Amino acid sequence: MSENLSRRTFLTQTAAASAAIAASPFAVHAQDKSGTKPAIVGSGEYTYECHHGWGETPAHIKWYETHGCAVDKEGLVYITHRAGSDKAAKPADGQDTIVVFDQKGKFVRSFGKEFHGGGHGIDIREENGKEYLYLAYMFPINMIQKTDLKGEEVWRKDKPPEPHVYDKPNARYSPTNIAFHPDGGFYVADGYGSNYIHHYTQDGKWMQTFGGTGSEAGQYKTPHGIWIDNRPGRDPMVVIADRANNRLQYTKLDGTPVSMDTKNVSFPAHMETRGDILMVADLHARITLFDKQNNVISQLGYSPEWTKEVLDGMKVRREPNRWKAGRFVHPHDACFDNQGNIVVAEWVVPGRVDYLRKVGA
Repeated sequence: MSENLSRRTFLTQTAAASAAIAASPFAVHAQDKSGTKPAIVGSGEYTYECHHGWGETPAHIKWYETHGCAVDKEGLVYITHRAGSDKAAKPADGQDTIVVFDQKGKFVRSFGKEFHGGGHGIDIREENGKEYLYLAYMFPINMIQKTDLKGEEVWRKDKPPEPHVYDKPNARYSPTNIAFHPDGGFYVADGYGSNYIHHYTQDGKWMQTFGGTGSEAGQYKTPHGIWIDNRPGRDPMVVIADRANNRLQYTKLDGTPVSMDTKNVSFPAHMETRGDILMVADLHARITLFDKQNNVISQLGYSPEWTKEVLDGMKVRREPNRWKAGRFVHPHDACFDNQGNIVVAEWVVPGRVDYLRKVGA
């Protein structure tokens, strides 16, 4: 999420949310910085030790608004951040936007310096036995990129000209996340641009565009996150974090609207599935786990009082001294690792990565 967008959408949405709330062997940093034992979040099978500030960042990396996370088959954790600063350093003077850690939080490598200031969405897909990163860069870069796991570029793409939705001078394109069609194609969510979803073939050819700005079914306001929900026993569908509309939207693979959830999310940012579980990172200070029928299992770290504090002028995100163990500030992305633990990237300054070690049986 950007500072510009926070002025335009976040404050207006959080004001309403605050009113509603008022009515209603592992890791580096295994303990919180205070030296106390990690806080516990969740319950039952979905109980986790919450380790804040996970990962040993090297001297050349200074977190600034962590945004995305993904885990490869080996268990390496990939984090994207804006790599910016309040002074908006030029790319030539900037940092790598992608930082890689091993399963214990040790630094492995980093890359992507040329995209300084724009690091955002990241997901990994295996193709013919090899894994690739699919990356979405927001302003000022506004493009998507496919690379190998070490950052070697396969291709990059600008906005699609075929649908002509960007022909007008004021039409903006700023992609936020990418999802993978079961046939090998992929979808791009133009979450910070003109609120469209673009569908491409496996070889990167544009197929269709759907969505656009609005509040009706099949329309979006900041379609920030996108995922293919293909959990066992379900027909594969696209699930979209329609953030500024405060809802999740489900569509068929061709974009036809199917259903939406306006009750169990507040300001959803991105999703991921593992087995029967759908996980939603919500910028309003919580991570929600849903079962196969999309009933809420748990809202990790959620407290109405804490959320109200977080949304009060968005000050907490810049005041680490107010952050609390076992509470999230602004979860921007969350992903499962290979053992069912959870990695969280938070939209805070300085950036923060949380590691939730699963301890539930």
